[in-house]
Amino acid sequence: MPTLDVSELNTVLAVLGAFILLYGIISVNIKSKWFLGEALPAVVVGIILGPIAAKFIDSSRWGSAAQGQTSDITLGMARVVIGVQLVIAGFQLPAKYNLHRWKEMALCLLPIMTIMWLCTTLCLLATVPNVTLLAALVIGSCVTCTDPILSQAIAKGPFADKFVPRHLREIISSEAGANDGFGFPFLMLAVYLIRHADVPGAGAHSDTVAGTIQERAIHLVARAGDVGRLGGGVGVALKNWFVETWLYIVLMSVVIGAIVGYGSGLALKFALRRKWVDSESYLLYPTAIGLWLVGICGMLGTDDLLACFVAGNAMNWDGEYLAETLERHDEVNSCMDVLLNFGGFMYIGTIIPWSEFHQPDTTGLTYGRLVGLGILVLLFRRIPAIFISYKFMPKVVKDWKEAMFMGYFGPIGIGAVFYVEHTRHLFPELGEGDAEETALVRVMIPVVYWLVLFSIVVHGLSIPSLNIIYGYYGVKPIVEDAVELPRKSMRVPTPVNATVGDRETFIAYNRFSRPVFDNADLPVISEKQMYGSDSVEDFQKTRIQRRYSRAVV
Repeated sequence: MPTLDVSELNTVLAVLGAFILLYGIISVNIKSKWFLGEALPAVVVGIILGPIAAKFIDSSRWGSAAQGQTSDITLGMARVVIGVQLVIAGFQLPAKYNLHRWKEMALCLLPIMTIMWLCTTLCLLATVPNVTLLAALVIGSCVTCTDPILSQAIAKGPFADKFVPRHLREIISSEAGANDGFGFPFLMLAVYLIRHADVPGAGAHSDTVAGTIQERAIHLVARAGDVGRLGGGVGVALKNWFVETWLYIVLMSVVIGAIVGYGSGLALKFALRRKWVDSESYLLYPTAIGLWLVGICGMLGTDDLLACFVAGNAMNWDGEYLAETLERHDEVNSCMDVLLNFGGFMYIGTIIPWSEFHQPDTTGLTYGRLVGLGILVLLFRRIPAIFISYKFMPKVVKDWKEAMFMGYFGPIGIGAVFYVEHTRHLFPELGEGDAEETALVRVMIPVVYWLVLFSIVVHGLSIPSLNIIYGYYGVKPIVEDAVELPRKSMRVPTPVNATVGDRETFIAYNRFSRPVFDNADLPVISEKQMYGSDSVEDFQKTRIQRRYSRAVV
């Protein structure tokens, strides 16, 4: 006899599938007309359907429904979503991009990130009560990184196709991919300074961290009870920071990512020459690499995010993988991006800790303080760092307007969720540590999740607002690097950065993906110089006539 099975799995699948279907029906309007992307609508739906409102989706009831499992589920979700997308972001950059732009990337990863970290810490000290400087440094490190997923709306979305120059798009995408994995040195420096501070009672757990470097690094993901005040002072903190963070977590991740990525590229070339690999498997390679590295690096206790981005770069080191995907009209990886965005951001919407945002009697947080924090972080976290340094990287940031754009659009997203959930594992459970640790553990979750929500809303609405402003002031779309694209169907909408060539093609401009790096290889055109006509419409008519003449002959 039929029975209802309203289980959590069935509910989640039904909700996610329904959202994707409804979003898909009007996706062109959402992305190309309203410029909202996937993150903001998915978060809103997650909030509506989560435990605060409709109670359809509640991660505390999933699986074994054990108390406190949401943190582990969230950490795993963030690792998978970011890891796969970082491999994709890495291979979509031009060949050897980070080698050619090593000076700019060094600026972004060292002085700019350091300034961002310190400025965010000052914003936290100004607005969040009852936190020490070291605790603020820990929280600040969680939101220092630019989110690699939300940044793609600026680097590769419809608005970027129309108005953002390629050199700026590429550095934003590369920086976001690299610095999300490069946040560990900042986080672990603050963690070690707290852990090895000479305070009363320090050293009670020092025996738990003995062993090899690998054992000490794996210890970083241990739960409360195995972590706490270890004592030793600043010297011990810096020594462990250098050995365990830089040599093991960071350097090991780079090596693993480079070997896996480059080796995968060689294996694919070998298989292609013998025609062993089909299109589906070929295009799914980045996803497989991302999943594999997340698992391998998770077991070793290294930085899986950095390894994934390095692997994506290494796989496309000579540009052949990207060139082949363009030849095959790759839609697989963009679909994986969208699917992960839907699931990831909807899930974040369901776990936002609303009840912890206003607790004046415990954490001291209020909505007024959090709004002030969001505004301060928006203004001072990134914009000053970019303005200080943009003249040292003129090849990617041409003037102060581009510096303002790059500084403003540094969103906080799933990367911050990953870092704060990972940080839970580095300190004792709430109430089991001393006063500084307890205050940190109590306040870091609401602060980071608030900044994530604030950034998703503000940056998500900034793009459509900027599009309206550009339209009002008559800013012209970028018309450079014309490329003829095949039209797959008469029902395919015209991309925002393209015009209709004829029944079979589009003429697209300012496309992000290109296998080569050298700008001299790319055509920089004006409509009259390139086409011998005064307008794109005249060019289209001339081009159609030429195609018709060739067909007749």
